[in-house]
Amino acid sequence: MIVINLDVMMARRKMSLGELSDKVGITLANLSILKNNKAKAIRFSTLDAICKALDCKVEDILEYKEDD
Repeated sequence: MIVINLDVMMARRKMSLGELSDKVGITLANLSILKNNKAKAIRFSTLDAICKALDCKVEDILEYKEDD
């Protein structure tokens, strides 16, 4: 399963969901879906924008974990 660690990176950068939303141009609702691991997919352009805004790498956001 793919885990989205958006909340971890936001905390490390001391960035709120609203601030990230403004920087990336994505609605709070859609970022919240990502942050809470409810997303079924993510566009590469969205992932690129998030990584730029948080100054991180893709692997800082996405993590693969074995299913139980």
